[in-house]
Amino acid sequence: MELPKAFTDRMREDLGDEADSFLGSYLCAPKKALRINTLKIGQDEEDRLTSGMERVPWEAHGYYYADTDEPGKSPLHSAGAYYIQEPSAMAPVNLLDVRPGMCVLDLCAAPGGKSTQIAARLMGQGVLIANEIVPERAKILSQNIERMGIANAVVTNHDPADLKAVFPASFDRILVDAPCSGEGMFRKDDTAIAEWSEDNVRLCAARQADILDAAAVMLKPGGRLVYSTCTFSKEEDEIQAARFLANNTGLHSTVMGRFAGMRTCDMENAYKIWPQDGYGEGHFMAVFERDGRAGEGEVDMACGYAGRLEKGLGNKEKQSISSYVDFLKESFIDGDLRQKLLDAKRLFYFKDRLCLMPECGLPSLAGLRVIRAGLELGEIRKGRFIPAHALALHVDTSDARSCIDLSGDDARLRDYLNGQTLRCGEYENLCYEMKDPASENNGWCLMAVSGVSLGWVKRSNGMFKNHYPKGLRINY
Repeated sequence: MELPKAFTDRMREDLGDEADSFLGSYLCAPKKALRINTLKIGQDEEDRLTSGMERVPWEAHGYYYADTDEPGKSPLHSAGAYYIQEPSAMAPVNLLDVRPGMCVLDLCAAPGGKSTQIAARLMGQGVLIANEIVPERAKILSQNIERMGIANAVVTNHDPADLKAVFPASFDRILVDAPCSGEGMFRKDDTAIAEWSEDNVRLCAARQADILDAAAVMLKPGGRLVYSTCTFSKEEDEIQAARFLANNTGLHSTVMGRFAGMRTCDMENAYKIWPQDGYGEGHFMAVFERDGRAGEGEVDMACGYAGRLEKGLGNKEKQSISSYVDFLKESFIDGDLRQKLLDAKRLFYFKDRLCLMPECGLPSLAGLRVIRAGLELGEIRKGRFIPAHALALHVDTSDARSCIDLSGDDARLRDYLNGQTLRCGEYENLCYEMKDPASENNGWCLMAVSGVSLGWVKRSNGMFKNHYPKGLRINY
């Protein structure tokens, strides 16, 4: 690995005697980690999956795994049982202090590691706005939100400056994991080395300043904002954070919890993670809060939003969803899930797709470039309801009337994940029918791996038609 000379010269000046240790860390393999998705995995199953693995110090559900392991190839990964995430990247959300019921903005959210981490802490309550300015990256973000079974998120595709006019003083928590020069990723990404330059550092710093200033407008009184980067440049880190504090009245830096592997730096209430310490790649974090208390101010704080809310179904629309209602009765037992999915006040159409908004409601989506809005339920085609893949990934297998649950090492899962049609006879002894003897043999059936929902099949005439999305299929 050949590091840019201007970078190594600067790091030698900044680190002094520790520079050799820092530069020597680039000869070592980077740490690898995953984070269990607590929206889909209970504690007993987490203990089983992570037996013998070392925990990431700043994330209760984060674990290091060995270089020889390949968790990304497991069907459990496709099912959203966990998210493969660089260990240092798990730290900022811990400092954000997200709690259920909050309204949270992840302003630079792709590919989704921190957004899905925030959603797990919301526990299905409140709302998450996950924004990404680059359209293709916003689509990847949306796919990861879907894979993790998240129902209370909206994925937007905007410049942060556009959003500040829509969401003034709207969020309890804001994460700005800003685009940066990527010096902390040199050990993992050769592209970051090739693209680095002193000019790019300055360009990133200017972009970060604009993003942070937009974020400040959207923070509620008493709200918290975490600024993070994966770089070592003081211009993008300590100097940037100090500029933000100086230029935005009504904000103050705040004390935050400190974990093993986090070091203090040249700014009060800010930390850095260094690769030579052996916990992960480079990261910088600073925490700010707006003066005042939650609820103060002149704006209406309903759903954390100062404007109109998205409306549920109108009377005519309610009449159009009879096939959806029939699907719910045929596919799920009568319980909390089915009642939630039948709540007309939370149902709405988005791009001709039937969706479920969070219990607290959603801000009006009019005028916003939205990739995903709440939980996508499916669409009605010629009077028939076709359930969405997102719905399958959200539900618990215990709610399904019909489910095929295969162990993670069952070779038949490969047939499903690469889109093959399945013969009912090969799965009949695994398909429980369920909780209602009156249910018909034909119809929608949930596919699962080790108790975690994975997708849909539809049983008809002795076959299971595969409804695993074409864009996600894996050719083994």
